[in-house]
Amino acid sequence: MDYQLPRGISQRNGILYLSFSVQGERYRESLGLPATKPNIKHAELRLQSIKYEISVGTFDYLKHFPNSRKAEKFRRNSGCSLLVADLLNDWLKRAKDHCAYSTLKGYASVINFHLIPRFGALTIDELTSLMVSDWLSDLKVSGKRKRNILIPLRQALSEAMHDGLIDRNPLLTIKSPKHKTREPKPFNKQEVRALLSAMEGVGRNFYWFAFETGLRTSELIGLRWEDVFIESKYIYVSRACVSGRIKETKTSSGTRNVPLSESALECLADQKEHATNEDGFVFFDPKSNKRWKTDQFPRKRIWKPAVEKAGVEYRNPYQTRHTYASKLLSKGENPLKVAHYMGHSDWGMIRKVYGRWIVDR
Repeated sequence: MDYQLPRGISQRNGILYLSFSVQGERYRESLGLPATKPNIKHAELRLQSIKYEISVGTFDYLKHFPNSRKAEKFRRNSGCSLLVADLLNDWLKRAKDHCAYSTLKGYASVINFHLIPRFGALTIDELTSLMVSDWLSDLKVSGKRKRNILIPLRQALSEAMHDGLIDRNPLLTIKSPKHKTREPKPFNKQEVRALLSAMEGVGRNFYWFAFETGLRTSELIGLRWEDVFIESKYIYVSRACVSGRIKETKTSSGTRNVPLSESALECLADQKEHATNEDGFVFFDPKSNKRWKTDQFPRKRIWKPAVEKAGVEYRNPYQTRHTYASKLLSKGENPLKVAHYMGHSDWGMIRKVYGRWIVDR
């Protein structure tokens, strides 16, 4: 049945809508109610209440229409009631649509362990650049880590400004902390021998192969026998284990062929004798015969004890990669080839990081 509707009340598809003006702009909101006689009377009273609140300056858009996207622009007029914690959590939900699992996991970690504990209870208009700057200066992590921690906050505040929730992004004046590239400290031949002598079985082969191929730990964990071409003397790197999941390499340059030295072939031959992993992974946890989920397990169970036993200066397992690169470059290998073997898109990183090992010819 069609009813005569009071001014400011309309219907669409049988649902009642209210129309009103706030600060010179016209708005139209659904009540979500069917156009019945009692509901029309309710709508009329509701509209009168809204107009009165607008006239005396007490109108709260969020209170009347909490699920409306238009209400967001009025948050700052009500003291910007949106908390930083809610802003970050909402941003994280949206990030699920376009971020890789490992990236999302990293964002969730910094939000829950760094950003929310420090700023979560503030409303977004209370957050200042000075607060963030002072907090950063006291944070005992690397410059690179600080930059990563700020990513979710920067992006969430940028979206808040775009949506009209704040007039200015307080992080715009904060420069990204400088990241100091750590000087490579490759192992020499004596140290490599001492380290490998302090290991045995699958664990020894795992790090032996790392020294001989320069693969990242995540790539070693993701390597399958189907990627190994013994007769042609190379391996095909196309997968990595990131946050417990096997995924394709991060970039197209990460997918590559890496040649196998005689020592690497010897390592694989020895590993074949231990290759009882039913999923086809070359390297695996010798206790469970299943692949490692992260690089933490081999580092803690194999690498650290071996470094201590060998009596060499402690360096993290990534130095196996530095050892591989520096060894090839010292022998006069073409830097472009080394860049390819290591999964870099060009040799700029090789030149920057390993410049003193490059032989002039």
